Amino acid sequence: MRIATYNVEWFNTLFDDSGALVFDDTWSSRWNVTKAMQIEALGLVFAAMNADAVMVIEAPDTSPTRNARTALTNFAEAFDLRTKAILTGFANDTQQEIALMYDPFVMEARHDPQATADVPRFDHAFPMDVDIDAKPEEIVWSKPPLEVAVTTPDGALRLIGVHAKSKAPHGAANAKEATRISIENRRKQLAQCVWLRRRVSQHLDDGDDLIVLGDFNDGPGLDEYEKLFGRSGVEIVLGEGAQKRLYDPHADLALSRRLGPTPTTARFKRKGSPFLEVLLDYIMVSPGLRAKAPEWHIWHPYNHPDCYNAPDLQKALLTASDHFPVILDIDLAN
Repeated sequence: MRIATYNVEWFNTLFDDSGALVFDDTWSSRWNVTKAMQIEALGLVFAAMNADAVMVIEAPDTSPTRNARTALTNFAEAFDLRTKAILTGFANDTQQEIALMYDPFVMEARHDPQATADVPRFDHAFPMDVDIDAKPEEIVWSKPPLEVAVTTPDGALRLIGVHAKSKAPHGAANAKEATRISIENRRKQLAQCVWLRRRVSQHLDDGDDLIVLGDFNDGPGLDEYEKLFGRSGVEIVLGEGAQKRLYDPHADLALSRRLGPTPTTARFKRKGSPFLEVLLDYIMVSPGLRAKAPEWHIWHPYNHPDCYNAPDLQKALLTASDHFPVILDIDLAN
């Protein structure tokens, strides 16, 4: 089975309100890329992945005037993708949903949000003191994680699709304000990851096969504010101390070498500066799934040989999004 996570930059702008693809030469929300160029590139990438399921981060909007399922169904049909079934969870107001595209002949999937007395549903609030004033703040997800119960001929598993809060200081007027906003955003991002980790611990304690995948906007050693808080959100979700652990080889590599090259999943253009490459996207698996010897791949256009040696795919990956797909190949019957 092939399961992928893919953050598609402003997928929403490629559809009109009816969910039809806007296949023309107007500009997309990507720099110097038209809507037609981005759509063609995405079609090529999704077809080449040929995944059984793709957790789409920044999926099209669901709102009173738009529907992510309709848009993604039209996209799948336009490129004859196997992943024609679309699952969404709690809609948000950011125009960036989390959605699962999957092959209905390979698996069944349903939105299955969980809640306990101590760990609320992801569309609710989570009380946590993040500024050390002895007064808990109400932590909320701007993009609530998508909890999926999956059934396959080889057994059941659970997926949690994640788009954690960005730490970027959007709206800062000066350096001092940028620092304040960055620290505040990191506190919220870490609190979201604590909340998510508590849900993960419940599933691991119950013996569930679990995959947590998506864009964490964070990673080991990613910025200077990690020193202030002691660890990254990714480390929290993977598990610390005596906790049962999830595993992602790219996170493991980044944690083992604070200096030197590490894998990257996103490439951002900065005005007047070289591209910035970072590790933001992960596929974390529970111990039982790790024991099945899965293989992970980052479809980086320059670093993965299958992508580098396929010029059309390489160009499509650079055109389609500022993130690259992360892919997990696993034999659930193993």
